[in-house]
Amino acid sequence: MVTDLIYALVGVVVAGGGTAALVPLIRSRRRGEQPPAGRGGTTTLERDEARSATVAPPEEATASPGVIAAPEFEAPPSVIEKPPPSAGRLTRLRSRLARSHSAIGSVLLNLISSGKLDDQAFQDMEDTLISADMGVGPAREVVEQLRTEVKVVGTDDPEQVRELLRADLLGVLGPDLDRSLHLARHGDRPSVVLVVGVNGTGKTTTCGKLARVLIGDGKTVVLGAADTFRAAAADQLQTWGERVGAQVVRSDREGADPASVAFEAVNVGIQEGVDSVIVDTAGRLHTKVGLMDELGKIKRVIEKHGSVDEVLLVLDATTGQNGLRQARVFAEVVDITGIILTKLDGTAKGGIVIQVQRELGVPVKLVGLGEGPDDLAFFDPEVFVDAILAG
Repeated sequence: MVTDLIYALVGVVVAGGGTAALVPLIRSRRRGEQPPAGRGGTTTLERDEARSATVAPPEEATASPGVIAAPEFEAPPSVIEKPPPSAGRLTRLRSRLARSHSAIGSVLLNLISSGKLDDQAFQDMEDTLISADMGVGPAREVVEQLRTEVKVVGTDDPEQVRELLRADLLGVLGPDLDRSLHLARHGDRPSVVLVVGVNGTGKTTTCGKLARVLIGDGKTVVLGAADTFRAAAADQLQTWGERVGAQVVRSDREGADPASVAFEAVNVGIQEGVDSVIVDTAGRLHTKVGLMDELGKIKRVIEKHGSVDEVLLVLDATTGQNGLRQARVFAEVVDITGIILTKLDGTAKGGIVIQVQRELGVPVKLVGLGEGPDDLAFFDPEVFVDAILAG
């Protein structure tokens, strides 16, 4: 891969002082692109062309920091992967989802098929749903609704009861919730997606997979590596970007100001006329105050260019109740617009989908169902419930 290193001198005011720190930014070139004729592989900003060290910090900036954008070159089609479109992904992955939830479905269907829907059977149903991390409230709501319907309809026919249970599960999942991603461009500005979550949930990988989803649907993307506290995160994001031709903006200094990277990522997105900018953020649950300050600053800096269209919280489905506690912390810090639930294929506790929606009041929009690059899919309540009840 040939990359074009482009250094931006972004002034970040040092706490307690009047000087500014210089944060080098790297804008990675698409795989297969070559530097302009007569130049080396790196384009640098000459001192006499640079801004002075007193340039305003990102929160005060109204213009782009001093980045020289190298001319764009089209990468060879054979080098760049073409991801599949998002439509139908979850249906294609349904068998994987069904395998992970077969234990729940088997218990529920065995109870329904027993021909004896007494109090104990309904109690066992409730216990099964609670064990799947649905939560006591939603589980009780589903079972009580089913009990009433069975009594009113006057049936113990397994197929009829299964259909009633299916409808009740869909009801608590919120089938009418808006699960779309709001990614329309704003005139000459791209939409912006801020991705948050605890490290270890698959957050950075999810950013890369989300870029693949959008590119598979014909969109263009810039990735911002604003998790500057883990050099591996930026390297990982750059690898994802290279595979699908998404440009990546990152700092080459660990611990650099994340807001500076986010600011420049959106700036590059505007310059290049892309459809969306996806910003990966640090996932350190150090203190709520520190998290609030960091994410708040990133959001304010991005909003110098325009609105943040989506704030997506990445949760690991296998962490169950612990994941829900993490979600509450982020929800208190930033206005979350949607949830991405990863590793849903690796747990029988898919009921966390229902509980986290109830707790946070926002929908699950995407789910991860494996380790493959195209295993991220838009969440479909009907496919999800059918997978659970596949038995």
